Amino acid sequence: MLSPLLGKTLSELQVIVAAMNLPKFTARQMADWLYKKRITTIDEMTNLSLAVRQNLSENYVVGVIPPTLVQESKDGTKKYLFSVGDQQFIEAVMIPEADRKTLCVSSQIGCKMGCKFCVTGKMGFHGNLTAHEIMNQIYSIAESQELTNWVFMGMGEPFDNMDELMKVLDILTADWGFAKSPRRITVSSIGVIPMMQRFLQESECHLAVSLHSPFAEERKMLMPVQNKFPIAEVVQALRRYDFSGQRRVSFEYILFENLNDSPQHAQALVRLLSGIRCRVNLIRFHASPNTPFHSPDEKQVQNFLNLLNNKGITATIRASRGEDIQAACGLLSTQNQEDQP
Repeated sequence: MLSPLLGKTLSELQVIVAAMNLPKFTARQMADWLYKKRITTIDEMTNLSLAVRQNLSENYVVGVIPPTLVQESKDGTKKYLFSVGDQQFIEAVMIPEADRKTLCVSSQIGCKMGCKFCVTGKMGFHGNLTAHEIMNQIYSIAESQELTNWVFMGMGEPFDNMDELMKVLDILTADWGFAKSPRRITVSSIGVIPMMQRFLQESECHLAVSLHSPFAEERKMLMPVQNKFPIAEVVQALRRYDFSGQRRVSFEYILFENLNDSPQHAQALVRLLSGIRCRVNLIRFHASPNTPFHSPDEKQVQNFLNLLNNKGITATIRASRGEDIQAACGLLSTQNQEDQP
């Protein structure tokens, strides 16, 4: 099987070039074709000799694979379905706004973290995506060259696929790659502390932490990861980093009616996050089958927002996008495709 070049870092391209006894600068030429010019075939690398291109083609392809299905919401959000691995599927979501286009990228096939409110978690875990499969989501959609922001908030826990994630972040931000500002990229995690620390040390991208309750037992009920990485320890680890500049840490907080939306929760959240320069993104729960949770009404959401803001915590309400095509937060699942013969 031919190996894809898409998703290779500069150092990996240099290994390929060295094995072919080509000048080292050839690797940068290849990176330029892949990530600046965004070619789809090796034949398009016209500053490489015909013989080199033929030799490359014996073992490699660019590896751009189009999505198998596109769904468009009434609000303009698009959900892209990709086939990966052995009859598996993943989804990515493009969210258009007036001044930006954001792609919500998946990092795994399903997820092993088992959050009780997340449809993706109900799929179970079916494997990590390769850097190629992650980059292909970014590279192959119709809006690829119009994207302004990238959020790793799709299917899976990004820090559970750390090495491949870091390759993709390198490609997106390096001068030989897409050369995008890390301030345009956010990685979301439920708080895998060792990998979170590595990310903060090796990357300048923004971090978003899924919190959902300031109370340990309640969070444990919602998110089994609380047993291994308690939110108090996650927050304590974050206190060691400086977020006073342009880099941002935010906390994702899904509001569930009569569960985590009380004034007591808001007060505990303020205490937990005290002293950290951060933002809290409030998210309305999006109803899904076989879950006991409900979203609070608009008044309750606004009251919770006001309580946080009045105590000095910057909080915003994230707009729900693409709910009619199951593209909103926590709804990504390919079970329908997997169930088909």
